[in-house]
Amino acid sequence: MRTESWQCWLALVWFLRQVSVRGGRGVAGFSGATGRRLARHMKLNLKLICSLFLFSGAVQARQPEDWLLDGSSFKARVSVTTEGREVVLDNGLLRRVFRLAPNAATVSFENRMTGESFLRSVRPEASLELDGIRHDIGGLRGQPVDNFLKPGWIDRMVSDPEAFQFTGYQTGKTQARFPWKKRSEWMSKDAPWPAPGVSLTLMFEAPAKARVASGDEPSHSGAAKVEVHYELFDGLPLLSKWIVVRNPSAKPICLNTFTSEILALTEAESSVGKSPSWRLPKLQVETEYSFGGAMGTLDTTPSVHWMPDPTYKSQVNYELQTPCLLQCRPPLGPDQEIAPGGSFESFRSFELAYDSTDRERNGLAKRRMYRTIAPWVTENPVLMHVRSAEPQAVKLAIDQCAEVGFEMVILTFGSGFDFESRDKTYQAQLKELAVYARSKGIALGGYSLCASRGAATPADNTTGPAVFGVMPCLGARWGRDYLEQLKSMMENTGLAVLEHDGSYPGDTCAATNHPYHRGLADSQWVQWKGITDLYKWCRANGVYLNIPDWYFLSGGNKIGMGYRESNWSLPREYQEIVERQNVFDGTWDKTPGMGWMFVPLTEYQGGGAAATIEPLSEHLPHYEQRLSNLFGAGVMACYRGPRLYDTVETKAVVKRWVDFYKRHRDVLNADLLHLRRADGRDLDYVLHVNPAGREKGLLMIYNPLENAVRRTLRIPLYYTGKTTTARLRDSDGRAKTFKLDRGYNVEIPVEVSARGVAWFVVE
Repeated sequence: MRTESWQCWLALVWFLRQVSVRGGRGVAGFSGATGRRLARHMKLNLKLICSLFLFSGAVQARQPEDWLLDGSSFKARVSVTTEGREVVLDNGLLRRVFRLAPNAATVSFENRMTGESFLRSVRPEASLELDGIRHDIGGLRGQPVDNFLKPGWIDRMVSDPEAFQFTGYQTGKTQARFPWKKRSEWMSKDAPWPAPGVSLTLMFEAPAKARVASGDEPSHSGAAKVEVHYELFDGLPLLSKWIVVRNPSAKPICLNTFTSEILALTEAESSVGKSPSWRLPKLQVETEYSFGGAMGTLDTTPSVHWMPDPTYKSQVNYELQTPCLLQCRPPLGPDQEIAPGGSFESFRSFELAYDSTDRERNGLAKRRMYRTIAPWVTENPVLMHVRSAEPQAVKLAIDQCAEVGFEMVILTFGSGFDFESRDKTYQAQLKELAVYARSKGIALGGYSLCASRGAATPADNTTGPAVFGVMPCLGARWGRDYLEQLKSMMENTGLAVLEHDGSYPGDTCAATNHPYHRGLADSQWVQWKGITDLYKWCRANGVYLNIPDWYFLSGGNKIGMGYRESNWSLPREYQEIVERQNVFDGTWDKTPGMGWMFVPLTEYQGGGAAATIEPLSEHLPHYEQRLSNLFGAGVMACYRGPRLYDTVETKAVVKRWVDFYKRHRDVLNADLLHLRRADGRDLDYVLHVNPAGREKGLLMIYNPLENAVRRTLRIPLYYTGKTTTARLRDSDGRAKTFKLDRGYNVEIPVEVSARGVAWFVVE
């Protein structure tokens, strides 16, 4: 606190004491030098007293308001201004305002955490091409300059007579995108579905001229009605948007293209010349229309476009190339026919506002987003990849998993398992195994490869370049039969896991003789819709989804953490360090439970005996290191082999680390802070944080060196929710209370044995 503030408090205390001593006579009761001194002191400090009270109130208001620690006070709401001219979505973190006349348009988009305005210019709410004719949906014209938007200008702006016109709005609560059958035994805590919040729907129809013309012209697009949907969520700065196009006419309408979000945003940087890597506004935008072979989001959102704004003539960049226009649209198509009385629903966009440029804090925000709008990612079962699908081998794996506390068995690639078999005897055998697994508390499932394979005939393959070299078209007869077969196998056998490799990567197909798409323009949408409909069915039926592609928003549970498979042919001691690096790098955008790792118990990708863990008992220190790496990170690995243990001692080691994970499951499944990346040169460590949990944090420390290390570590505890003191319990059960410094850090003396591991629980 500033010196003058302390003076102010002392003056107030002195004054109240004087009043008390004099029987409560107040200022009027003082006389002489005392009265003059008091008057002079009060005059000098009155402003400071008032400022201090205001300052204290502001501090009190700010202290509990970090939504990443506790977002419960940030409730979303829809309100209408007293004049009825504007409707507002606001949750205290993010605010979007819509002017309703002379047409509906977003006129304010505010980051309330930072006080920044995202919006610099008014644009349509969406745009469509129907039967070859482009239409704007809503919007206002007449803004004098696009650098910024002054409130006084909005009253003078006019509607575009050619655009679809606003007709009304509806409000309500958020709705589930699809059903979710929870597997609560794999979760740290129950997650609400749908994510709570509010909804707003703006309704539009074609201008009168277009409606009249549509009765005489071949195009019936003038009869179309458009709904623009918004959802704002409780507890985080996140908004969702999508559109619905309805055809009330007696003839079909073709939706050639659409842009479901258009925002002219304030540029994050200005450069007169070219910039090698433009900064973007503090808005993370993702959509359901995501696909690709990456184990992250960088290249899997082809529907999010940060564009130059050619109409923004007064920008600093000489060539008008500043990426300050956000558009959410498919790169191709969808070229979908809307039948009479039918409708089309677009993918959903999710817009997350950041309040910082700090990588860790933004990562925490993104991870919170996924736990909120795709809560099935919090299902994090302990799993094994069994190498043989022979019944006795599968039963051995099930029995061992049940003994040590594993929760899932997957019949892995190369095991001989065939998801596409229609043989009734084979399916009956699988059903028997699935029943046996359930009796032991184990979920059983298997592996199927989609891309990078041929199909029934060359005519069933894509006719353009394929991401994985070859891709069967999911709009061909074979593709649709394949998707139905996966569903049928799970229904007939009770298999509860689909590990779907080479999931649809966004390939296009120009074939015109495939029964489920007409040609190139609709091929991407049809294939994406086919694969995501299967995944949503799995989510509704409790089937767990391991997919090495970013399909979380369509029902996927887990993706690869991010690794190169040839790493597992390295010598064992190298794998230990590489594994911790992979986890460290893979959890910036993902929670630990969103990514799997890989432990080849038998030889995999070469490397010989030096790379192999089997026989397990002969390499038990290494095996335990791998278990501590992964369970200590809260990350599940595909333990690929015929067994989990070969001796009583090996079994005890595996069970000890499974028990460790389950004992601390709540905090290990929460967020991970990146403190020091493994490099083989010194201690490396990460901190799990869970401010809402009983265990507020868990610090994992690894020593890769051949000698013991004694060190004092400075550990940040802000995101554990602790403010003044914290009680830490070490791996031997000893507890000690530490005082936090002004930066919410504690200094902890640690001792880690050679090539050992230690941990502290923050209570």
